[in-house]
Amino acid sequence: MNLKGRKNILNTTDQKVSIFALGGVNEIGKNMYVLQSEDDIVVIDCGSKFPDESLLGIDLIIQDISYLQENQEKIRALIVTHGHEDHTGGIPYFLKQVNVPIYATNLTLGLIEIKLKEHGLLRRTKLFMIDSESELQLGTIKTTFFKTSHSIPDCLGIAFHTSQGTIVHTGDFKFDWTPVDKQGSDIHKMAALGENGVLLLLSESTNAERPGSTSSEQVVGDHIEEAFRHAPRKVFISTFASNVHRVQQIVNAAIKTNRKLVLLGRSMVNVVSVAIERGYLDVPENMIIEANEVNSMDPEKVVILCTGSQGEPMAALSRLSSSNFRQVEVLPDDTVILAAGPIPGNERSISRIIDNLFQLGARVIYGSGSVTGLHVSGHACQEELKLMLTLMKPKYFIPIHGEYRMLHQHRLLAESVGVQTENIFIVSNGDVVDIVNNEAIQTRSVDAGNVFVDGIGVGDVGEIILRDRKLLSEDGMLVIVTTISKSQGNIISGPDTISRGFIYGPESGELINEVNQIVKTTIDKMKDNNRNQRVLKQNIKKTVEKHLYSRTKRKPMILPIMIEV
Repeated sequence: MNLKGRKNILNTTDQKVSIFALGGVNEIGKNMYVLQSEDDIVVIDCGSKFPDESLLGIDLIIQDISYLQENQEKIRALIVTHGHEDHTGGIPYFLKQVNVPIYATNLTLGLIEIKLKEHGLLRRTKLFMIDSESELQLGTIKTTFFKTSHSIPDCLGIAFHTSQGTIVHTGDFKFDWTPVDKQGSDIHKMAALGENGVLLLLSESTNAERPGSTSSEQVVGDHIEEAFRHAPRKVFISTFASNVHRVQQIVNAAIKTNRKLVLLGRSMVNVVSVAIERGYLDVPENMIIEANEVNSMDPEKVVILCTGSQGEPMAALSRLSSSNFRQVEVLPDDTVILAAGPIPGNERSISRIIDNLFQLGARVIYGSGSVTGLHVSGHACQEELKLMLTLMKPKYFIPIHGEYRMLHQHRLLAESVGVQTENIFIVSNGDVVDIVNNEAIQTRSVDAGNVFVDGIGVGDVGEIILRDRKLLSEDGMLVIVTTISKSQGNIISGPDTISRGFIYGPESGELINEVNQIVKTTIDKMKDNNRNQRVLKQNIKKTVEKHLYSRTKRKPMILPIMIEV
């Protein structure tokens, strides 16, 4: 029964199991889910997400983990379902606040170790390798796993066997019946869980709006090889660094077309190195060459695999498109392939890069995977989501990992395969679903929200600073410096007004003179009545702002500086 909005009817003496998200619902990114059984807490994933254009200067967004900090003595583990940034990117920041053991698969641990080394956390962190056959006893919670297919190897779904029943978290998945690495989804384990009874299912919703099924990754390989064969000169290809299956197919196509491979971009080099070291990539010896060797080779003998498929301004592809990469350049008749779908919000940046590449004379292959054949999603579409629901046969269902419209569509899919409407919970981050006596209710919430990472600062940039940055970016600023007598309040020198990003040109001199006169008048009016600097600055800001808006219809940031001597 879905009782959201009613009073909390839980009897605190009853045993209960609680589940909630601290990130990942009503958004794409920063996935983090929490399962609590009595005094035992297990955290699932710890991702990050990138800011949109409104969050000026912000590097990364992570979760508000205040609830976990308050209850850190109860946390038994952080289990990471796979190695993508939206599931691992927040781990270093989390561990700096709450140091808990991490459980993950081989490749995922390798990618996590890179992050921990960069943050100086590797030695103090306990890392444990698991696979689909592992069983963990985390306090009162028995935990088992099953293999899933996705756009990165070594992905797991998780089954939590609790006092109230079995709770399943799918992780990110699709049903790829012809996987590149021959490691398909463990459909038999999924069916067995459903036969034994699943009380609650949490299932990802990324492609819940897309009908049909997601194509196999294997279909991309033939299209990559064909594109390489028709390329008259160098080939540049950009994809997600973590898509090791795609990278393997690029390697295979390079071998078949007699091309050497160059890696550009730190994340590409890191992921490929870890994948080779841990046995997830098969790359012949001497296949990979350095960027400074490209110009000495025949252009038809080279393929450059680079980061930047999402238009990131400092990534390799962006720098190549602006002729700002020192050792390699895109020349006329070179072929550039974007083998990745755009994450919503990145379309404008990607379009700008494509325009720049065309201006350099490149042959650019881009567009949806259904048109080019050079990309398939790693997420389940509607028929696969219904298959997961049918296999698990849950009593209760929480759609996760998606924006609200995706969660809503996933709810409709669940209803279509027999899950009762009142047993489906569309939650927000922080909403807690409590299970008592095998009945689920949603009546309470915990703190949840966004924490901004800005340079080395974590959480020290709030709404006021962001508002100031927005104001500065839109209307600029005026700094008004005045020296006044400490004893009498008279103006000794100034006002001197400096404009940045507000007004420039012949009209600026007249307007600045008007501002200076307004400041003088304001100071003279107040010098006998009120010598409080704070009040004086407020009055200067108010009068100058009013005048500037009447003249320009703009509201720059105004910073009065009063120097008393």
